[in-house]
Amino acid sequence: MIMPLKLLLWLSSKLYGLAVAARNGLYDLGIIKSRSFRVPVICVGNITAGGTGKTPHVIYLAEKLSSVRPVAILSRGYLRSSKGFRGVTGTDSTADAGDEPLQMARSLKQARVFVDRDRVNGISEIMRSNPAMETILLDDGFQHRAVKAGMNILLTDWNRLMTRDRLLPLGRLREGLHGMKRADIIIVTKSPSRVSPGEMEAVRRELTEAGATQSIYFTTFAYEKPVPLFYGTPMRGISPGTNVLLVTGIADPSTLATYLSQICSRLIPLSFPDHHHYTAEDIETITATFDAISEPDKIIITTSKDGVRLKEIANIADHVREAVQYLPVNVQFIEHEDEFLNKVYSYAGKNS
Repeated sequence: MIMPLKLLLWLSSKLYGLAVAARNGLYDLGIIKSRSFRVPVICVGNITAGGTGKTPHVIYLAEKLSSVRPVAILSRGYLRSSKGFRGVTGTDSTADAGDEPLQMARSLKQARVFVDRDRVNGISEIMRSNPAMETILLDDGFQHRAVKAGMNILLTDWNRLMTRDRLLPLGRLREGLHGMKRADIIIVTKSPSRVSPGEMEAVRRELTEAGATQSIYFTTFAYEKPVPLFYGTPMRGISPGTNVLLVTGIADPSTLATYLSQICSRLIPLSFPDHHHYTAEDIETITATFDAISEPDKIIITTSKDGVRLKEIANIADHVREAVQYLPVNVQFIEHEDEFLNKVYSYAGKNS
């Protein structure tokens, strides 16, 4: 008898949860050791598999901190083909660095970006080769417990709070909600820009009832004007009469899609998996979809993360290249930004 899929997923989720809980228990008891470092380490992560806006928040923190102290970002470099420890520059490829580290390196003027799957080795190498670095931001390291970060910032998406999710593979949780206890700060990301105090209080209450005891902050995404992806192509705006082909390869494009649908005439979404490696066939699909839009006022919008991958495709028709724009995004706090930054600056300063 074939086991029903729902039951199979439930059993898999239970087994996965037990394995993760056992691993965390070994770290909590000190049976498996975590390593601390003399340099301040701030971890930005989640217990959800993607979609919480982690990269924009790492960029936000790097910009704030690098204005007062030398900052390094350490990322795994997901799906890169290079091995070991590596410094990332804006001239690298996604094969060298991974898409998100390359996006960060091209976005940040002062902070340095490094990749290493082994975060303990990565931090050690940063300290050895770049001893002037006074703070390290650990990108997506909440489950990487071999490093004991001095400050853990945990992100959860307003549209899919971790309290309303389930463990993999039934849901998108990497670990159970008890993992929240390791966080020093919780940020609810992708909040509506006009969220009311009552709505925020309801979310705070929900997180608190699930076991959160930390300070909880709310951020939203503020999108800037479209920027041409390819050098030398014209800048194009979005008006109420514009037809937008939205090309994304991110975990959750819904926030961006909602924003664009409010300012354009028609939105045509074309979604690929997170960290998608675009191929010539994908470009043919994008071109055909764009050409099928009969209205003359049309544009292709993508994300900064997708942009670093799309720029590596050589054979893109000129009219498509001219139409592709990426949409920069900034993190904005709904309230209490100064309080949040004071906590971050205080930790980094006291632990220098």
